[in-house]
Amino acid sequence: MSTPIAPTVRDLGERQLLSRIFTVLDGSSRALVGPGDDAAVLAAPDGRVVVSTDTLVHGPDFRLAWSSGEDLGWKAAAVNLSDIAAMGARPTALVVALTLPDDTPVAFVEALARGLRAACDALAPGCAVEGGDLAASDTLTIAVTVLGALDGVEPVRRCGARPGDVVAVTGHLGAAGRGLALLFDRFRDAEGRPLAVDPSVLTDRERADLAAQLRPRPPLALGPLAARSGATAMMDVSDGLLLDATRMAEASGVRIDLSPELDDMALRGGEDHELLATFPSGAALPEGFRRVGTVIADATPHVTVGGASSAGVGGWDPHRDWDAARG
Repeated sequence: MSTPIAPTVRDLGERQLLSRIFTVLDGSSRALVGPGDDAAVLAAPDGRVVVSTDTLVHGPDFRLAWSSGEDLGWKAAAVNLSDIAAMGARPTALVVALTLPDDTPVAFVEALARGLRAACDALAPGCAVEGGDLAASDTLTIAVTVLGALDGVEPVRRCGARPGDVVAVTGHLGAAGRGLALLFDRFRDAEGRPLAVDPSVLTDRERADLAAQLRPRPPLALGPLAARSGATAMMDVSDGLLLDATRMAEASGVRIDLSPELDDMALRGGEDHELLATFPSGAALPEGFRRVGTVIADATPHVTVGGASSAGVGGWDPHRDWDAARG
């Protein structure tokens, strides 16, 4: 007996594919008007809406050999939800645009939708995918726009760090960077092409690092908590602590001196999606934050480590660092 051929997006077409996606997302909408119309209608309780958007592109941002559809859906949601939390806001809705090669299996798209829903349910209960768009392309691309509510607090921007402030972060930086290095070091063939990941050959630590890379869990609740606790500046750590702290220092017109106890992967590894924040000197840090530095007055905004200039900022820049030859 021949094995049935799994349908692709070309076989179903847009209308039936959307129906499959809506079936996965059914019941998750919290909008006044949810998916199915030309646009969604969302409530804005305090009259302000926080908006961020991010795009994941096959090649620079992920490899299908290393990520399942659910992994990609989860990560696409998580990295955007983190940006909302970094403003001190609560995520409320996502809209997702997919560009899909015609030979993409329908089962993959359904898995991606499950990953989007699972990330919202686990990380931001009450937030859901409320619409989006489908298009055809030779390159698989996932573009997510996320909306959030400030719930009466002022947004915490990256430009508010002041001399004397304490610099703090959440979580343990460097795990996602180690996970990415693991993929490139252990799961490519002789020509550099990605190979499927075999978890059985990994240690518990390596599996945890891989999970941090493929399925990040940003501490979303700590963003609003930091805002209510008096954070003077805050941002998502997505491109490496050194690079993101440099952005904060330049926006605030200060020098940020980081602890020399931070290792190189914590400083330069990207995609942790933890929070970097500054708090007034003497203030109690909110639970979940730990001190990693100090804000210092300086005519030339920059970042030092233990008082010494860092040897290059490092961090991820897609226009500088993406190398198509690496697969």
